[in-house]
Amino acid sequence: MVEHNRTALTKSSTMKILFISRAYPPITGGIENQNYALSVWLPKITETVTIANHKGKAGLPLFLPRVLIQSLWQARKFDAILLGDGVLAPIGAVLKICYPHKTVASVLHGLDITFATKEGFLARMYALVNIPCLKTLDRLITVSEETRETAIRAGIEPETLQVIHNGIDPEAVLRPTTRQELEQLLGISLTDKYVILRTGRYVAHKGVEWFIREVMPKLPKNIIFVAAGAVVKKNTPGDSDYFPLCEKAVQELGLGDNVKLLTNLPWEHMQILFNSVDIVVSPNIPIPGSMEGFGLTVLEAAICKRPVIASDLEGLKDALTHEQNGLLVPSRDEEAYIQTILNLLASDTARIAFGTKAALYTEEHYHWSYIAQKYVEALANQEGKVQ
Repeated sequence: MVEHNRTALTKSSTMKILFISRAYPPITGGIENQNYALSVWLPKITETVTIANHKGKAGLPLFLPRVLIQSLWQARKFDAILLGDGVLAPIGAVLKICYPHKTVASVLHGLDITFATKEGFLARMYALVNIPCLKTLDRLITVSEETRETAIRAGIEPETLQVIHNGIDPEAVLRPTTRQELEQLLGISLTDKYVILRTGRYVAHKGVEWFIREVMPKLPKNIIFVAAGAVVKKNTPGDSDYFPLCEKAVQELGLGDNVKLLTNLPWEHMQILFNSVDIVVSPNIPIPGSMEGFGLTVLEAAICKRPVIASDLEGLKDALTHEQNGLLVPSRDEEAYIQTILNLLASDTARIAFGTKAALYTEEHYHWSYIAQKYVEALANQEGKVQ
């Protein structure tokens, strides 16, 4: 659809990249999806070998020592080593010591920085070990301007930071879908009804509970709100599980007929949602110690021609350009959310037209062929500085 993105697929670089990912499918999540996309798109541009952990957090105790040994042996064959996130920073620091003339870089997501500010033993160890190790690397690629600013506040030198947004692969999200499939998934009739979707983990800063309590009671009864995302397991480092609080809000407000809370859906069900709902929202709220590093799900919605309404804060400002591939409203402003939703639902023609415009803009600016090329260029430019 967008010609310059297609031309970026020509494999022209002679750089050899070793990509190491500790967060990778079949586990699902924002980092996992982004790391997987890098492993797919980088090889289309330059020679890339991926070492990945396929077993999630449970597999890390075995994966980390194994990948350290494996990468120490294999790194000599590559020009640059790219780490999928800040958890791997200690391995990157060791590789930099052993191979001082090779480029060692890492992707930085929001939680890679904010986790160091949280309470608990693991967070303290992360602050003592991983943050200093990140400072030894040649290049840190942040997924948003907000993540970059947060990293600077954590003491990382601005010169080592470069912003490269997350990308989107339309073919991975798009799927012909009928309204009947959506009805079957939700188990309700949608005749004369509209569906608003919110995807993402059930954590505080995603704003699901806030949206249920402050927005849904003031919307017409023919509007259904669907939240679909992962439930945070107990004792998982990072943000706490907010799913019970969302359930409690639905029960207290008597919104059982208008709010559906779905968890841990397979990807084919997520595709049905992305391709058939009427509006997608990302009502994030500011929470100290947490942040939206980018907001990949809003790109997934936009590429499916869904109008997106999101809070004008943190990484969402990098993912969406107001009135181009989404609509940004002030965070915690329920009246702004309500009015924007009602305006979109007032005209099916205008809503569909905006969704089409959003998809075109998103593909032009965020297609993975374009984003992966930026990664290769960033590593190639850094390579010249460390020779």
